[in-house]
Amino acid sequence: MDEKELKDALLKLILEKALRRGDFTLASGKKASFYLDGKQITLDPQGLFLTGKVILAMLHGVKVDAVGGPTLGADPIAAAVSLLSSQSGKPLRAFIVRKEAKKHGTQKMVEGPAIQPGDHVVMLEDVITTGGSVLKAIQDVEALGAKVVKTICLVDRNEGAAKTLDAYGYSPIFNLEDLGVS
Repeated sequence: MDEKELKDALLKLILEKALRRGDFTLASGKKASFYLDGKQITLDPQGLFLTGKVILAMLHGVKVDAVGGPTLGADPIAAAVSLLSSQSGKPLRAFIVRKEAKKHGTQKMVEGPAIQPGDHVVMLEDVITTGGSVLKAIQDVEALGAKVVKTICLVDRNEGAAKTLDAYGYSPIFNLEDLGVS
């Protein structure tokens, strides 16, 4: 499948499995008449495969060493992209940014193979509303000396993330218009 066919198949899955209508409160605290349950895609074998393949296609020509983002939305996506990248001959490390550092063990904020100063990283997320959670994770990764070269999400809810994350190469795979909702 080419990138367009991958995206078409992924969009179809999102519409079938992840889009729910009703009254919801989002992580940002905002109220919404629909909800995008990204985990219905990123924890589904076909959805996760398609998400990983689309993101790898989006990274073609981008200098990147590692992929990851805030737990829980980025966890399966980062693992899929890392796994699929190993098959392409250019393996990418995966990482996860915790909401807060552990109080025991290594007490790390960022888990996975160590982010090195100068690493070029891509931040990932399933659904983004304002971009606040990803921005905090970006700050945690930058504190380790990494450079965020791109930020990719499965779906942008079109509520400010583009402005918040513009300086970090923000590229949603889909937005609300693509899903036919607003």
